[in-house]
Amino acid sequence: MQTATIDPTVLEKWDQEYIWHPFTQMQQYQQEKPLIIERGEGSYLYDIYGNKYLDGVSSLWVTVHGHCHPRINRAIIRQLEKVAHSTLLGLSNVPAILLAQRLVQMAPAGLSKVFYSDSGATAVEIAIKMAYQYWQQQGNEQYRHKKKFLCLQLAYHGDTIGAVSVGGIDTFHRIFAPLLFETITAPAPYCYRCPWQQEKSNCRRECLQELEKIIKKHQHELAAMIMEPLVQGAAGMIVSPPGYLRRARELCRQYNLLFIADEVATGFGRTGKMFACQHEEVSPDILCLAKGITGGYLPLAATLTTEEIFRAFLGRPEEGRTFYHGHTYTGNPLACAAALASLDLFEQSGLLQELPEKAAFLSGELAKFYSLPHVGDVRQKGLMVGIELVLDRTSKEPYPPGAQIGHRVILAARQKGLILRPLGHVIVLMPVLTMSIDELRQILEITYQSIAGVTGE
Repeated sequence: MQTATIDPTVLEKWDQEYIWHPFTQMQQYQQEKPLIIERGEGSYLYDIYGNKYLDGVSSLWVTVHGHCHPRINRAIIRQLEKVAHSTLLGLSNVPAILLAQRLVQMAPAGLSKVFYSDSGATAVEIAIKMAYQYWQQQGNEQYRHKKKFLCLQLAYHGDTIGAVSVGGIDTFHRIFAPLLFETITAPAPYCYRCPWQQEKSNCRRECLQELEKIIKKHQHELAAMIMEPLVQGAAGMIVSPPGYLRRARELCRQYNLLFIADEVATGFGRTGKMFACQHEEVSPDILCLAKGITGGYLPLAATLTTEEIFRAFLGRPEEGRTFYHGHTYTGNPLACAAALASLDLFEQSGLLQELPEKAAFLSGELAKFYSLPHVGDVRQKGLMVGIELVLDRTSKEPYPPGAQIGHRVILAARQKGLILRPLGHVIVLMPVLTMSIDELRQILEITYQSIAGVTGE
């Protein structure tokens, strides 16, 4: 059955009748008119009525080169004519090999092995299990105690049980607390709501001092620290102060725990460089990638690690050192072909070289949002933006959850031709990286008007 032959109102009815949407309060959703996307082109998405929308969140932070890019389309079709899938368990395939070699070449120094999976959460789950098993196989009795993980408050690393265990957003994670393993948490570097009541102008990096105290106290039991480099995405685009990432890496090395960089959201140009770690010349022990890895076309993830960690898993079969983890579609040839085409576009289009100009344009225009009384903080790193709305700017009092302020703003933006998705009371802008300056200007103008309209300004 072709969608062109189905009445749009029937699709809307079936959507509400049959689909349970993720991170969506379905009672509220079923009371609203659904937005159903039929096609995409460049920076735009089109619904089943033909309405056109700027994709202001890159279809959940994944679209890099625009929708329906002919180069990536052709790469997928060429691979489809060869083979759609074959297992990576004990076998290999050509695109997976070529992509692994490319990822190792471009990743931070020291990373030499690639373990594929399907999503950001699985990339993190793999990193956690690798780090745990690494220490258990060191042959040193004192390392057998290194079983815990250090994570940051307000962290988000995915929705599988291990990834939730190292997460820290109560709204998402509280209900699952009985299922989770114990972790150790450190304060998030949330400058706008600093726990020490410091302003940026007089900050003494108390968050880093506290981080060192925690690591020093628990070094004997910590297997690894995991963090999102530079930007805690789902926490509301919290941008860490300069030097925080580098110092966290140094502390992990100093106190002998592994450092896991979760670049699922920040990787592939989002912060202005290919990887966020490159801003502070950090090389992690384990790097988690997903989202933009295929340019936003197919599910794929990769967990990169060092030769030292890889060698801890080598041995005879009977020694039990094998990493017993895998996914059915690991290293899927279609997804790897899309990723290779995306990397080719990065190299040939000069996209990374264009990003500083776009980031500077955003920075200049975002300053105007402070003229809106209910904008408390504007955070930006590259093309990742968070606009935190507050009930009272002086006290920084947030809007109550029942106000649904973020949801109301994105509905207003939708009426003006822009698709956004909020994080509570934080409006997120995550534009397609290839957007023009004019398209970025439209996003900012619509967002400004929508905030002003909803907050009554």
